Amino acid sequence: MRPASSVRRLLAAGVVTTALLAGGGGGVAVAASPTQSSVVSSYARLHSLVDLAAQRLATADLVAAAKYGTGSPIDDPAREKQVLDDVARQARDLGADPEATVRVFRDQIEANKVVQREFHRRWDADPSQAPTPEERPDLAEVRKEINRVNGELVRGIASSYSARTAPSCRGFVAVAGVRVRGERQLDALHVVALGRALPSVCSG
Repeated sequence: MRPASSVRRLLAAGVVTTALLAGGGGGVAVAASPTQSSVVSSYARLHSLVDLAAQRLATADLVAAAKYGTGSPIDDPAREKQVLDDVARQARDLGADPEATVRVFRDQIEANKVVQREFHRRWDADPSQAPTPEERPDLAEVRKEINRVNGELVRGIASSYSARTAPSCRGFVAVAGVRVRGERQLDALHVVALGRALPSVCSG
C-alpha cells in the first residue's frame, strides 16, 4: 500500500531538511525531484525571512544606544504605528495580506524592544559601560537602515505565502532559526530576541 500524499510530502521534507542541515546550506548532492525542489524553495524563502529578522534585530543595539540617557522611551506607540501603517501599505501595494504582514512586524518590534530593555538594564547597572553622548548613534540614520530591512522583509513576506501557510512552516522556521543563529553568531540575548521575532511568520 502506497503512503498517502501528505505522508510522502513529510518524508520528502524530512530528507531535504536533513540534507540542508548536513550540507552547510549548500545544494542537495543528488538530483532533486519536483517535490524536493519545492521543499528546498520553501525552506529557502523561510530562511531568508529569519535572516532578515536577525538583520533587523542587529539595529536594536544601535537604537538602544541612541535612546539611552536622552529620555526617549523604548515603547514608542507613535513610531510603532507609523511602521505598521507603512508596512501594511507596502503589503497592499504588492498584493499581499496587510494583516499578516502587520502581525509579523508586531513581533519584530517587540523583539527589538527585548534587546533595548536588556541593554538599558545593563547600562543602568553599570554606567561605565553605557554609551557617552558622543558615542550615541544618530537615531534618524539608524531608522534608515531599519526602513531598508523593513522593505525587504515586506517583500519576503509577500513572496512566501505558500511556504508560510504550509504544514512544514514551523519546522522549517525552527531549522532556519538554528542556522541563522550560527551564521550570524548571535549571543544569548539576540537568540532570545530572535525567538520573539518569529511566532507570526507561519500563518497556517
